[in-house]
Amino acid sequence: MSDKIDRKIYQNPFLLAGLLLAGCATTPTPQVQYVRVEVPVQMPCRAPDIAVPPWAAAGLRKTDSLEVKVRALLAERRQRVGYERLIDAALRACSE
Repeated sequence: MSDKIDRKIYQNPFLLAGLLLAGCATTPTPQVQYVRVEVPVQMPCRAPDIAVPPWAAAGLRKTDSLEVKVRALLAERRQRVGYERLIDAALRACSE
């Protein structure tokens, strides 16, 4: 009886192909692995706006004395240095 079954299997190509495909279906499926990838994302800078100070030499007139003009220009230089430091600090906060 097993001899009849063996002959039927080999004589019918569709049955043989079905058995071969059934054998392929029993292979184990690969396991899914999750991988975490960290990618830097560019964010907009949220530094506070820096107000331009009222410059000390802006209100000078031609008729002011030389001493007043020099004092105003020295004060404006100190203002400018402080203003540049604020701008530099805001720039460093954005670049980090």
